[in-house]
Amino acid sequence: MTSVAMREHRAPMAQKVRYLNWGLLLVVTLIACAGFLMLYSAANGSFEPWAGKQMIRFAVGFVVLIAVAMVDLRTWLGLAYVVYAASFALLVYVDVAGEIGMGAQRWIDLGFFQVQPSEIMKVALVLALARYFHRLDFQRIGGPHRLIVPLLLVLAPVGLVLVQPDLGTGGSLMLLGGAIFFLAGVRWWKFVVVLAAAAAALPVAWDHLRDYQKDRILTFLNPETDPLGAGYHILQSKIAFGSGGLFGKGYLEGTQSHLNFLPERQTDFIFTMLAEEFGLVGCVALLALYGLLFLYGYVIALRCRNQFGRILVLGLCLNLFIYMFINAAMVMGLIPVVGVPMPLVSYGGTAMITVLMGFGLIMAVDVNERLKIGRLGQGDEG
Repeated sequence: MTSVAMREHRAPMAQKVRYLNWGLLLVVTLIACAGFLMLYSAANGSFEPWAGKQMIRFAVGFVVLIAVAMVDLRTWLGLAYVVYAASFALLVYVDVAGEIGMGAQRWIDLGFFQVQPSEIMKVALVLALARYFHRLDFQRIGGPHRLIVPLLLVLAPVGLVLVQPDLGTGGSLMLLGGAIFFLAGVRWWKFVVVLAAAAAALPVAWDHLRDYQKDRILTFLNPETDPLGAGYHILQSKIAFGSGGLFGKGYLEGTQSHLNFLPERQTDFIFTMLAEEFGLVGCVALLALYGLLFLYGYVIALRCRNQFGRILVLGLCLNLFIYMFINAAMVMGLIPVVGVPMPLVSYGGTAMITVLMGFGLIMAVDVNERLKIGRLGQGDEG
């Protein structure tokens, strides 16, 4: 370990606060504030029932972020598989005895708070894969047998999530796992083989989809066939999205949302509501803030001197991008409606806490950027 890294490692908690990336924290807070504004508008100018609760969740999540950032990176390396195992156990529990809502069994009811384990698994999966690939160099990753364990780490939770059923989150976990495989150095031809196999299996997969899942895909291809049924959500979203124009109709002035034509405006379709009230300019401003987060993450990963930290940061940034991209594409009709929230903006407790925990891990890497960790995680290299 370098002398600088030793000083950072031994620094008391209060001194570690000086190393926090306050610019990153500011951007995260600005995005969350955009969510508060839209939730206030969604309730027709009231903090109840959404905006006030979301502010409390953000405050709790912010404390979690700081606490996670203060933990030494080697501790997170050691806990990676433990966090994954705990998240996996929660997924098993929710499939057996979870709360059923909106046709799916996805939540664990704690009375004062509902936990969605599939959201926690996204962070846990990144941690576990980052630890696994940390111990392999590029040549060792080339062996197909080396990919059996990480494939199981991805496919096992995906299978449990699909049982709930939650096709959107299951697909997100698959995308996230595949992206981390690519970042770790898995050769491109192996992705071609997997994609070809997936394409060949599509007819079988179609037969195993639920009726409502098939309706979502068919409606995506032609929503006008059932404008008052399966196609209602996306048609109303497109109307609201397009009606905002360049500068929008004004804050609290969205007609589709405030006249209750726009469904789920506080969760899945909150980006549509932003487009209606603030127009293209508002949408671009929010996406630019997300872009700043990705830029911060890329710079932190670039400066990090250990493989675990690099994969962890890039994987968590990819998780955020998948959230954002799927939600934005979904409400614009570019992909089927799958129920993925806009991170830090949509109403939701587990998603908010887990995203902020992810940023805590990113900042833990940033605080320990000079730290070099041996391939086996058993010591530091100076």
